[in-house]
Amino acid sequence: MNLDRIYSYRFRNVDRGKRTMVWQELAKFIHAKLGSPEIMLDPAAGMCEFINAAPVREKWGVDVNEPFIRAHASEEVKIVIGDTRTVELPSGYFDAIFVSNFLEHLNSQEEVAEFLSKLHGHLKPNGRIAVMGPNFKYVFKEYFDFADHTVILSELGAAEHLYGAGFEVEAIYPRFLPLSFRGRLPVNRFLVRSYLAMPWVWPLFGKQFLLIGRK
Repeated sequence: MNLDRIYSYRFRNVDRGKRTMVWQELAKFIHAKLGSPEIMLDPAAGMCEFINAAPVREKWGVDVNEPFIRAHASEEVKIVIGDTRTVELPSGYFDAIFVSNFLEHLNSQEEVAEFLSKLHGHLKPNGRIAVMGPNFKYVFKEYFDFADHTVILSELGAAEHLYGAGFEVEAIYPRFLPLSFRGRLPVNRFLVRSYLAMPWVWPLFGKQFLLIGRK
């Protein structure tokens, strides 16, 4: 599967400046939810939009596509090339990990379990993990409009996976963000910041779950 071409097609009509702005606001929000960690890992960094914006002292980003991640990572990101499921990373080192829109790309529920168990080993004691992804309950009509979606997950299945991997599940938000950046609603910093600050609004628009777990 040629993911470079697929993502180029998928995001062809997305305003990159607005997308970056959304991730800047989201990074601050997730950072606070995770207890303001200092050392953070993005195990599927891609365009590095989250890890670039994360307000942490030490940033790590992992991706299999070396030219792609090097083209997008900021200078302060420590780049690791490889598949997070197999790549070598320090044990018990990170304060926090953020997994965004990745679990649904794995090939089976078993791979999800193995992936989360591996991440558990890279966190410090009491370190936290945030997992965000499309909630099949609310996007079943659009879920397979994305060529790289394979594994079906809801917030409850993801919570079971976290617990099975050794985490204590601290928070479950079944509806957090909209599914994608391709919606028709206007996007600006004030609206994004206001949306994140009003969780009672999330059920109206949210189609992705957000879970917080602790080692």
